[in-house]
Amino acid sequence: MWTLIIERAWFFLLDLPRRIHAVDQQWHGRSDQQSWSARRIRDAMISRVAIDVNRHLLLMKALMAVLPLLGLLGTVTGMIRVFDVMAVMGTGNARAMAGGVSQATIPTMAGLVAALSGLYFVTLLDRKASTSVERLEDLLSH
Repeated sequence: MWTLIIERAWFFLLDLPRRIHAVDQQWHGRSDQQSWSARRIRDAMISRVAIDVNRHLLLMKALMAVLPLLGLLGTVTGMIRVFDVMAVMGTGNARAMAGGVSQATIPTMAGLVAALSGLYFVTLLDRKASTSVERLEDLLSH
């Protein structure tokens, strides 16, 4: 997920301004900007940029939803280990159960940390994507 976040941040910082400038130059270089076909061309230009801007955002949102569930899967396997230790050695051996408890809590924590830390950046990128497309629409309407 972090690779996707870094790639999108790179895109917004370096590639998107160049792409918006190129689309702006292409649109304002046209002699016909008022006809029906010119407006459809403008819409297509905006749509191409919007597709590039929103690339991987849905995947990042899906990963944020799945990561805590994967952590819970680790919790289940850790608890199974604790119950196995309890079945073999009884409840008096806390040291033997500690490994299972550790195996239960670490994946949950890792899944939550990954999802929550990504939440801020994915929300930021999503907001940046929508404002960038709106800005391009405004830029091409003048």
